[in-house]
Amino acid sequence: MIELTDVSKQFPDGTLAVEDFDLVIPPHRTTVLVGSSGSGKTTLLRMINRMVDPTSGSISIDGDDISRRDPVQLRRSIGYVMQNSGLMPHFTVADNIATVPVLQGRPRREARSRALELMDTVGLDHAMADRYPHQLSGGQQQRVGVARGLAADPNILLMDEPFGAVDPIVRAELQEELLRLQREIGKTIVFVTHDIDEAFLLGDQVVILERQARVAQIGTPDEIIENPATSFVASFIGAEKGKRALSLRRTPHGTVVVDAEGRAQGSLVDEAGAGGASAGTSEGTVP
Repeated sequence: MIELTDVSKQFPDGTLAVEDFDLVIPPHRTTVLVGSSGSGKTTLLRMINRMVDPTSGSISIDGDDISRRDPVQLRRSIGYVMQNSGLMPHFTVADNIATVPVLQGRPRREARSRALELMDTVGLDHAMADRYPHQLSGGQQQRVGVARGLAADPNILLMDEPFGAVDPIVRAELQEELLRLQREIGKTIVFVTHDIDEAFLLGDQVVILERQARVAQIGTPDEIIENPATSFVASFIGAEKGKRALSLRRTPHGTVVVDAEGRAQGSLVDEAGAGGASAGTSEGTVP
């Protein structure tokens, strides 16, 4: 468990990025910090592995205050995946993945074996092991970045908008891959994004942030969609527009669900699995 208590961060230029922030991050679940630019989400993430130290407040992992830990050793014990993969261009794929285990003192042969195992885990062919980052697609580079983050078998994996630099098709593939990995390995993942759809897809716990990391709402995707806490949250998640403002429309072929623009998004089925629905009005807000 990760706990942030009364955490604030003011940078030397006077910018107050985070003010009096409190959050409990449960183990073996994915917590997503979502907000627009300037909401402090990346600063929060980087304080967990001491890439940034808080101005005040405390952060603990399993009850231990991280301020008492050596920053370098702490970072090597926590996986970290960033937006542009952050791969070292002069290292091969296998060497990039093996970086942290080697720094921790593991023999290079053992570290390479671990790298090959993780290539299987993230869906990369072993034939890519001796390629260099520039020889890979953006999606493949991101998979290498995820594998590197997992190489030391950390309990915690921090992910800073890791899929933001790839095209929508590859992004969807990487999101599904992360969901699969989390089902299999059950890490404590802290994921940062500005995309509310990505947050709702990946997050067990979603934290919606306003400026200076003020918490607008915390909850599961269902809790937030069903009961936005404020008008800001309703606007941010698009509760009254687009694909979340859904209504029902009766057609000769059954009842379909349409969005705020009148575009069909799907059809209703009865309990037996047949198309159409007998209940409801010809058009109305989906409960």
